Amino acid sequence: MRRKLKLSAYPSTDLVILAGGQAKRMNGINKLLQQFDDQIQLIKIHQQLKSDVAQIWINSHRDYSIYQKIIPSIHCYQDDDSGFLGPLMGMKSAWSHVQADYVLFIPCDVTFIPSKVVLKLHQALSKNPLAEVAYVEINGTALYPFCLVKRSSLSSFAMRLEQKQRSLKHCFADLHAQVAHFENNALFFHSINSLDELQQYQQLKFLH
Repeated sequence: MRRKLKLSAYPSTDLVILAGGQAKRMNGINKLLQQFDDQIQLIKIHQQLKSDVAQIWINSHRDYSIYQKIIPSIHCYQDDDSGFLGPLMGMKSAWSHVQADYVLFIPCDVTFIPSKVVLKLHQALSKNPLAEVAYVEINGTALYPFCLVKRSSLSSFAMRLEQKQRSLKHCFADLHAQVAHFENNALFFHSINSLDELQQYQQLKFLH
């Protein structure tokens, strides 16, 4: 019989905000400290998810003092290996720091955080006992870095990185990945990857 999960009935889960990239297409600015909407990204993500997780971490290589001035309870860690090796390295590195056996990862440049996303990802994950990851899909588009991951994924992540294979899509295929589907008809961009996209996003929101 399939196990059903209710709100607050899922295992203790930490949140990691992935902010360890170089943001080359944003001229190197720290996207987590930018204001895409009414709040800077760090505050927006923290406000929307703090009640659904145990602890909140930032995977980043800079601005720790700024993060902790904004949110004193925030925890930070760097990638295990330097060189900006992508979100897979940030995910693998998390397990050296977090205590929870489940981590919700979220990219720092996400524009939309679905309601009850932690619960729904846990529900998706519970559908297959072999699954070690469940990721968010919005309007039919997969957001692989927006995902719930079990600690047991660590060996697979480490092996992929040793083989210099950093694709989340390919890595997740080995982990019997499940999907949590969401819709948002008013969504223009799932994430912001350049200054041009940010300008378009803000203009479209204003017009809408």
